[in-house]
Amino acid sequence: MNNLDYGKFAVLRRPLESGLQSPMNLSGILVLGAFLQAGLYALEFYVVGYSTAHPFKTEILKWHFWISVILVVLGVVFAIPFVYRKLERSQYLISILYSQNLFGVSAYILALFAVTDIDAGLSDDSMMTFTEVTLLTSIFVFVLTFFRYIWKIRKGDYRLGSRSEQIRKKFEYKSSLPAATVAGLGLFFILQYVLRNLGLGDPNQLIIIFIGFAVFYTMCFVLPEQLIILYCKLRFRSFNFEGRPFLDEPADNGDEEEARALFGDSYHK
Repeated sequence: MNNLDYGKFAVLRRPLESGLQSPMNLSGILVLGAFLQAGLYALEFYVVGYSTAHPFKTEILKWHFWISVILVVLGVVFAIPFVYRKLERSQYLISILYSQNLFGVSAYILALFAVTDIDAGLSDDSMMTFTEVTLLTSIFVFVLTFFRYIWKIRKGDYRLGSRSEQIRKKFEYKSSLPAATVAGLGLFFILQYVLRNLGLGDPNQLIIIFIGFAVFYTMCFVLPEQLIILYCKLRFRSFNFEGRPFLDEPADNGDEEEARALFGDSYHK
């Protein structure tokens, strides 16, 4: 994507312009997320963890515990104003890993352990097949969504003021259909597997399973945009706050390449 000019990424600044993903807001999310992560891990260990028969239960819980501890510590560090003002791009990278672990990985583990309940009497081979299929589905969802973004960026759908940009939200779902279809097939497979092996048992268990996998696949949809915005923050100055509560406009930050890409011939130094 290094051959694409700034203008083709311009619309992706909007989550930053709104302040939702400003360093200050992210710092608050990182602190609050530490408590939520602790609560979710407690559910993994003490609720669904005790009743699962998954053959890799111990390894999953151990690795997820230490990864979560590392991310929580980094999150608290990057919530400190002195740190995030100096290392804004690093904070954004940590926030991606943090959110994916908090919502994606935790939701997946909760749902996986709920499906592989010891009372279901599932074989190790059956549980491993289920795990592999659900993970492969998530990879396909991510890859399809990522290439969809690249295709749309190259088409110019993320340019400000373009006709495609103006109707983007209205017709966005059309370009998401391949990834959504794969996710839907994955959820259909999960539904079949659950009904065949667990039936309509404990409603709380069913809620954990379907909400967990739905959140997990949603995070797979979100990850490509997060990564592309990170790329933009690394490449373009105008995607960064640089210690201030507002973003620079391309015409104001001294970067003529960005300004001309955005405003074209109407830009004058």
